[in-house]
Formats: sequence, structure tokens, C-alpha cells
Amino acid sequence: MSSTSEPMRLEDWIRDIPDFPQKGILFKDITPLLQDATAFRAALERLAAHYAGAGIQAVVGVESRGFIFGAPLAYLLNCGFVPVRKFGKLPSQTVSVEYALEYGTKVVEMHTEAIRPGERVLIVDDLLATGGTVSAAMELVEKLGGHIAGIAFLVELTFLRGREQLKGHDVFALIKY
Repeated sequence: MSSTSEPMRLEDWIRDIPDFPQKGILFKDITPLLQDATAFRAALERLAAHYAGAGIQAVVGVESRGFIFGAPLAYLLNCGFVPVRKFGKLPSQTVSVEYALEYGTKVVEMHTEAIRPGERVLIVDDLLATGGTVSAAMELVEKLGGHIAGIAFLVELTFLRGREQLKGHDVFALIKY
């Protein structure tokens, strides 16, 4: 916990879970941060402060933990929220992107009317690992003519070098490991 004179160390609210979801993986669990009102508020306020004045017109959150940060961040930035969902979860006309995983592929989609051409978009997810999922979200935004004004994360796993896939964009992470 931090005193009032120094900013809260958000890292103190991230828990390491060894061998999850499989042996050899050290999982960074964000749920303690989400469960603490002060830590969660501090994370959201720091993300919002980084993009204040950037003219963000829509926040795109990547399913599912990107929704946890994206929706309140959209509120704080006074703009709308756009969900990027797994295939088959949206009820109206969609645009989709297939992307590669370690084993196989996944498809994500968003509504075709969710982003207007030229709209300044902030893409948000909880964690940057290899960058595959957020790259797919970027492709969706670009297919609809949106301008990616920034890409934000609570946590970045720097050793996986996901940032390299996002070159040329403003990438911001509150916590780096």
C-alpha cells in the first residue's frame, strides 16, 4: 500500500500464479487490482490522463478483459465504447478478422457501423503479450476507416515483444514486466 505522498504502485496489486494455464507459464493475475476500488480507480485515472486531450472519439475494448477497462475509460474520456467480440456474438452486420494463435486461428468481429471513417480510436486490452489479438482489433478499426490514436494496456509482458507488432502506434502500458 502507498502513502498519500507517493503514487500507488499498481504492480503491488498484480498476483503471480505459477503454472497457469499450463506448466511453465507464470500468469499475471489482475483480479486483486480489480477487486480493490482504490487500485482500480487509480489504473483507470492514469489511463485516462495519458489520453486526455488526444481527441479520442471511441474506445475499442477487446473481449473480454478489455471490456473491464475499455467501458469505464470511454466514460472518463467522454466518448462511446465499441466491443470487439469473438465470432458469432454480435447481433447485427459485422466485419471480421481471422488471426493466428500458437495452435490454430481465432476470429474476432465488430459491428460495421461501430466506427466512422476518420474517427480517432483508442484500443484497450488488459495485457499485451504477443500482440496477436490487439493486431486483429487494429485491423478491424482500419477496415472501417478509423484512425488508431492509441493502444493502451494495464500490463505489458515486454519479454514477449508484442509491441514490435504495433510499431508506428502510440502504445502505452501502465505496468511492464
